[in-house]
Amino acid sequence: MSEEVRKYHEEDAIGKTYDFRVARRLLRYLRPYWPLAAVALSLTLLTNMLIATQPYFTKMAVDDFITPKRTEGLWLFAVAFFGVFLFRFIFSYAQEVLLNHVGQKVMFDLRTELFTKLQNQEIAYFDQYPVGRTMTRLTSDVDALNELFTSGVIDVLGDLVIIFAIIGIMFWLDWKLALVSLVTVPLLFTATNWFRKHARTGFDRVRTRSAKLNAFLQEYISGAQTVQLFNAEEKAKRRFREINDDYRKANIDTIYYYAVFYPLVDFIGSVGIAIVIVAFGFQVLSGSSTAGAGLTVGVLAAFIQYSLQLFQPIRDLSDKFNVLQAAIVASHRIFILLDRKIEITSPTEPRRTGKAKGEIEFENVWFAYKGEDWVLKDVSFKVNPGESIALVGHTGSGKTTITNLIMRFYDVQRGRILLDGVDVRDWDLHDLRSNFAVVLQDVFLFSGTIGNNIRLGNNEIGRERIEWAAAEVHADGFIQRLEKGYDSIIKERGAGLSVGQKQLVSFARALAFDPKILILDEATSSIDTETEQLIQQAVDRVMAGRTSLVVAHRLSTIQRCERIIVLHHGELREIGTHNELLAMRGLYWRLFQLQYSDEKLHVSTDPSDAGHRSEPGFAG
Repeated sequence: MSEEVRKYHEEDAIGKTYDFRVARRLLRYLRPYWPLAAVALSLTLLTNMLIATQPYFTKMAVDDFITPKRTEGLWLFAVAFFGVFLFRFIFSYAQEVLLNHVGQKVMFDLRTELFTKLQNQEIAYFDQYPVGRTMTRLTSDVDALNELFTSGVIDVLGDLVIIFAIIGIMFWLDWKLALVSLVTVPLLFTATNWFRKHARTGFDRVRTRSAKLNAFLQEYISGAQTVQLFNAEEKAKRRFREINDDYRKANIDTIYYYAVFYPLVDFIGSVGIAIVIVAFGFQVLSGSSTAGAGLTVGVLAAFIQYSLQLFQPIRDLSDKFNVLQAAIVASHRIFILLDRKIEITSPTEPRRTGKAKGEIEFENVWFAYKGEDWVLKDVSFKVNPGESIALVGHTGSGKTTITNLIMRFYDVQRGRILLDGVDVRDWDLHDLRSNFAVVLQDVFLFSGTIGNNIRLGNNEIGRERIEWAAAEVHADGFIQRLEKGYDSIIKERGAGLSVGQKQLVSFARALAFDPKILILDEATSSIDTETEQLIQQAVDRVMAGRTSLVVAHRLSTIQRCERIIVLHHGELREIGTHNELLAMRGLYWRLFQLQYSDEKLHVSTDPSDAGHRSEPGFAG
């Protein structure tokens, strides 16, 4: 696989980002649901406060009941203990439900915003970025944010509350023992800082490899038929193994930091408890009455539990930091997409809206998809309303580019394109494209009914018009033979229909929309001769009164066009009727000879005819 293809699947690491700036932007998505989030936060604080009372209950049980062997008030104590944990359960349940409700609402809004952005994004974006990478933005990256909102921000505040509550209670019980308990906290923060620095890099690598893997999978699953046809399975497996192994290594590298950090936190916590026990022993068991005053076995039990509880939220904070880091990396990539400027938009005050007459004019148009690798070079021509024009030329000559530029899927670098005398960049974009209907060689059908594929979401197109359009292109024959007719379900990309049937549906779709301008881009190349004749009859009728642009290699589909434009290497070389171009004995004449003449093409040795030699690559 070439280096260029490898780079196409790659995704750049995001490098350094401003975490707090990104976090503030994420919190803006919480604003519409802040009341619910505030209730969830209150419940979290209450739950954590109740958790902080558990060790004190242990102290009371040991000092007030177990050590003095007293049973009076034991039942009341047990009921209070049970009540605290019952309320803890209720508050925790309500908090979890509310947080997940808020998180799902936020994710719904974010996915909707992303999808809307992608629907309005210019075609050049999809030329540059693989679909699998874009899918990662809408799936894995959004899921990472979901975890942030459901178990990240609120839980962090709750953990902070319980940390301060525990420290406060410990100092209230015995300030000296509390200071001893906190000796290991600096070690814990040092370990946390080490983990933070390395985990961030690991998360970025995992996300990068995940997007690369998704991009590869999307491309090769979509092209599974081609892979099998050319026996390229082994090559695909080897390439997938490389990408998959790279993803595995990125995950393992990240897991390494988890594997070190969590046991290290437990070890530091154990050291802290050991220090507390030793300090208690020195103060109480040494026999010093002044040093051990006020210290009891219950206090020791409470301190041991409080130490365990203190390290748990600190460890949880580290885990939440991992969630935050994953969310920061994911959100940065999402915001790159959301902040990407849409180059092709409607002007603020469009000069033209509504229906067009169908007059098209190219004025000295230059266009390149990349840099100055010009696909069209100084192209100028005019199409009158209702006129049918054919575009002829070898692959890469710029035929389809012309149709894309008219509909403003791309903007020209030089010159201008006029529709009804107005630059297409001055048209309202929605109205501009509503004047066109396009039938492509590679038909795209959506999963759903045949009727909905013809209507394509336009509820103004009723059942009667759908059936009329299908009848006009002779698609009603095979549709009526289906079990549910127009309500028959089409699978993804039209699976279950023949290539010819899919193209018939696409023709019906074009006719149903009643366009002013009809574009046929290699539309009959996959249809047998008999079906093509039936379609040609319908096309002739629907082209009447409409401006039509026909892109085809097969000359039988374009001979009846009023004029033919011949393109070669991005230049307009010839223009005229079929007979006029044959009389010129130029590029079109040679193409015609290649397709229809039984005699070998004679290459003249006359110097005056030197310009008419057959040029490589022009074969139809």
